Amino acid sequence: MIKCIAIDDEPHALRQLAEYIEAVPYLSLERAFESAIEACTFLNENEVDLIFADINMPDISGIDFAKSLSKQVKIVFITAHSEFAYEGFQLDAADYLLKPVSFTDFLKSANKVNERYFRQNTSLPEILQNRDYLFIKSEYRIIRINFRDIKYIESKREYVKIFLDNQNPITSLMSMSKLEEYLPDTMFMRVHRSFIVNLEKITVVERNRIVFDNKVYIPISENFGDKFQEYMDKGFIKK
Repeated sequence: MIKCIAIDDEPHALRQLAEYIEAVPYLSLERAFESAIEACTFLNENEVDLIFADINMPDISGIDFAKSLSKQVKIVFITAHSEFAYEGFQLDAADYLLKPVSFTDFLKSANKVNERYFRQNTSLPEILQNRDYLFIKSEYRIIRINFRDIKYIESKREYVKIFLDNQNPITSLMSMSKLEEYLPDTMFMRVHRSFIVNLEKITVVERNRIVFDNKVYIPISENFGDKFQEYMDKGFIKK
């Protein structure tokens, strides 16, 4: 595993960066920081392999931060200002990403850095299926997920988030379409381009959306609405 930290003073950008790191199987997010000073304190007491850092930060610039690092730690600079690229590479940066960073660009960078400096094994199978459950690759682990525990699945473009009963969501780097192939169609249905639901978990439907726990609303799109309505009709009591 490649131990990573993320640094960005913009909360939204930091959350996105953390999600990207957690979606890559061979990367392990140790901490995320909005302050380079806090990151420096953490690094004084902890070892990491790779840092994803914004260059333009208010307390310490990413350039000055990089100058303080040991040579063993690799850094990927992230910034909205392309003019900083040359100075970043002068510091022997592992790579450079220009904001806004897509997951595709992030993954290309992570793969390049991995191949060049770490060579972590990425050949684990993404999905192993059994009749009542499946094993899925998430971060550096293979996790068993029982079908009955899945509430719904959300697509995040290049990766998916699987929401479970009384557990934290599980993120895996794969497409929704690929995962859908492994789910029993008697139990699961795609109701939107971005959502698959466990039919057995549905208790409330209102205004063309499925409600989970009175706070999560899953939209039912026109493309999938007819099939879902057929399912619903089977359960209606006829007058």
